[in-house]
Amino acid sequence: MSEAALKLAVEKAGGPAALGRVLGISGAAISQWQICPPLRVLAVENASGVSRHDLRPDLYPAEARREEFAA
Repeated sequence: MSEAALKLAVEKAGGPAALGRVLGISGAAISQWQICPPLRVLAVENASGVSRHDLRPDLYPAEARREEFAA
């Protein structure tokens, strides 16, 4: 899902160049990503509205799963 989520995030942000401007990197760099780099997840989430869980479920487990650990 994370590859599809990254593609959606790039589209929602207005394309790789637009997302790159927000993140302070080139659109070409974003176009090379297969998945969202760990240090960029929160910024991409803020710029696109695509959740961190969708972008990197390996790093950000589902909300329900987090609640299980908290209990």
